[in-house]
Amino acid sequence: MRKLESVEEFQQLKESGKHVFMFSADWCPDCRIIEPILPEIESQYAEYTFLYVDRDQFIDLCIELDIFGIPSFIAYGDGRELGRFVSKDRKTKEQIEDFMNTFAS
Repeated sequence: MRKLESVEEFQQLKESGKHVFMFSADWCPDCRIIEPILPEIESQYAEYTFLYVDRDQFIDLCIELDIFGIPSFIAYGDGRELGRFVSKDRKTKEQIEDFMNTFAS
């Protein structure tokens, strides 16, 4: 999963194509727990590009998007928000798959 580089990149990506933004931080223990399962989820939903958004680097973007807990996910398809899985709770593989299945074909 590649890292988001700028707010401008976020704006461009969300407007075109299918993207899932994972909001996280290096210091977050619940984020580290799901790291090993993310490659499998990415390959399972290959029509989406997954991007890592560092919460500390993009705190203003997190505030703008109401991301007050991590790990959290927001999916976009061609400029439209498809879904959000935002909370401060630890996520399981099944919960992330359930989230993806609400909008993925």
